[in-house]
Amino acid sequence: MSESNVDPFRIALSADFPRADGSPSYPMFDLSLLQKDERIQLEYVAPVNGEMSSEALKEFDALILLSSKFSRQSIDSEGRLSLVARFGVGYDSVDVDACTENGIGLAITPDGVRRPVAVSIITLMLALTGKLIVKDQLTRLGAAGFAKRSEHMGVGLVGKTLGSLGVGNIGAELFRLATPFDLKFIAHDPYLTETKARELKVELVSLEELFQRSDILSINCPLTETTRHIVNAERLSLMKPTAYLINTARGPVVDQTALTKALQEQRIAGAGLDVLEVEPPLLEDPILQLDNVILTPHALCWTDQCFAGIGAADVQAVLAVMQGQAPVGLVNQAVLEHPSWQKKLANYRQRFGVDR
Repeated sequence: MSESNVDPFRIALSADFPRADGSPSYPMFDLSLLQKDERIQLEYVAPVNGEMSSEALKEFDALILLSSKFSRQSIDSEGRLSLVARFGVGYDSVDVDACTENGIGLAITPDGVRRPVAVSIITLMLALTGKLIVKDQLTRLGAAGFAKRSEHMGVGLVGKTLGSLGVGNIGAELFRLATPFDLKFIAHDPYLTETKARELKVELVSLEELFQRSDILSINCPLTETTRHIVNAERLSLMKPTAYLINTARGPVVDQTALTKALQEQRIAGAGLDVLEVEPPLLEDPILQLDNVILTPHALCWTDQCFAGIGAADVQAVLAVMQGQAPVGLVNQAVLEHPSWQKKLANYRQRFGVDR
């Protein structure tokens, strides 16, 4: 059979990638490797009320998913979809169990975000402890602002304790990047081995001790039912009044009402949040009125290099599946044993891969 007669490998991209005029929102997401392959067809697919549609996806082999949701209702049980490749590492927008039960792999891009998110955490740490925002505001007041400089002294980092709730790829990269600041490192992560902790020069502590001892506490765990509101009023009350909380993970990991109250009452020194419980926030949300919190719109790590890396990882994931192989960054490893997954990949190997 000639290649022109082979049923193409069809890849859907969620329609939140292009702008309204059709131009790419993220031109650094290089699709050329897919576009120039005559065996591949690409198509943008629009969600319905923010959720991908099973009807629209049933003739596709893979989906590259940006911000739309992928639920159990997004799956056509008779369809050919074999992979959902998330543009990033968070996958709380994807029903993982439904994917596994239907022989669909879920891939994420840990290598694409590891350094950019860790840099974002460092950025917030330095901005908070250096009082960057207030000093910017003082400068804009001219002489009156300069006269108040001594009232806003920054906090030195040498000998302070940097804590991390969760030490996956991002948490580990954070500790590597923070090494020159001469901080002490502590972390709570039930999955981190003692060997890895020693390699990172991190002391493993209990959850309560993490909150008690950290001068800067960074949240680096995924959002699950276990971690939802793991940062709550009780644990915030354990923190030092001079401590800072940084969250670049997912908003609902933190009980935002409790955090807002702690910040209003100045029971902690401040917070740096790239994520919120409700995104975008309501304009009347009281956290927007506080001057001891730095807020960014779930985009602090968004750089040309970050999105290029994420995009390259997703391209490699769909190409791996097209060749009948499991992709790097596969979240639901249990799918490897699913007969439907195995059948789909065997078919791809026969059509496009090593079995041809």
